Amino acid sequence: MLIRYGYEMTFTCGAPTPMICQLDVHPSCVPAVRAETPFTATPHVQSWLYADVFGNRCRRFNAPAGDLTISNAGVIEVSGLPDPVIANAAEIPVADLPDDTLLYLVGSRYIETDKLSPIAWSHFGHAQPGWNRVQAICDFVNGHIAFDYQSARATRTAYEAYQERVGVCRDFAHLAVAFCRCMNIPARYCNGYLGDIGVPPDPAPMDFNAWFEVFLGGKWHTFDARHNMPRIGRVLIARGRDAADIPLVNSFGPHVLKSFSVVTEETN
Repeated sequence: MLIRYGYEMTFTCGAPTPMICQLDVHPSCVPAVRAETPFTATPHVQSWLYADVFGNRCRRFNAPAGDLTISNAGVIEVSGLPDPVIANAAEIPVADLPDDTLLYLVGSRYIETDKLSPIAWSHFGHAQPGWNRVQAICDFVNGHIAFDYQSARATRTAYEAYQERVGVCRDFAHLAVAFCRCMNIPARYCNGYLGDIGVPPDPAPMDFNAWFEVFLGGKWHTFDARHNMPRIGRVLIARGRDAADIPLVNSFGPHVLKSFSVVTEETN
C-alpha cells in the first residue's frame, strides 16, 4: 500500500528565531519512502538535519522575523496490514530487561510514575501479565478519557489527564505509558502520521497522531489507547520518553502558529 503524507505550517515571529522541528519521517521509515518533496521554506532558509539521543531526525533552522511557511510531502510504502497483535507476548522481569529499555520504566516530564503507581497497581495488578495487561490498560484509558480538541493543553501531564478525564491523543498516550511503566513494562511515546485508512473517515481536519510502544517478549510493539484498535498505515516520525522529548516544533523565542495542515491518505 502507498500512502501520501505531508504537512504545511506557517509561523509568525517578531524577531529572528532559532527553531528545531521534528517533522521528517523516522530513519526506520526512510527505506520505504518512494517519492519525496524536499523540505521547503518560504522565504528560503538554510536547514540541516541531526540525530537526537533517541535516533530521531531533527531539522534545525533560523526563522526570520515575519511569516515563514515550511512544508514537506512524500509517498511511502507500508504493508497495508493492521498493527500486529501478538497475544502471547510476555512481560520480561526487570532484572532481565536490556539496558537500553530501562529509561522507559521511570518517570519523565509528563509521566508521574510516583503519583500513578498506586492507581496502576489497584487497576491492573490482577490483570494477566503481558499483552493482555497492556490491552487492559488501553481499554481503561480509552474509556476513562473523553477526546476533545477544545480541551487540548500543552502542559497536561498523565496524572492530570487521569484526574481531568479529558484530552487529546497525546494525553491518552501519556496515561497509558505511565500505567505501563508503573507495572514495570517499558513504554515509550511515539508520534507520526495516521490517516483514516480502513475506518470511517473523521470529519475533523487531519492532524499528527500520538501512540505508544511497549517492550514485551524481547521486541517493541505498537499500542494506541485513543483509537484502541489495530490501525493501518502508521508512519512514524519520532519516539521518546514523552512529548517533551519529541515536540513537533521547538522555538527558542516567541512564535505564533498562523496556519497548519496535515495530509495522510492512501494513494496509487
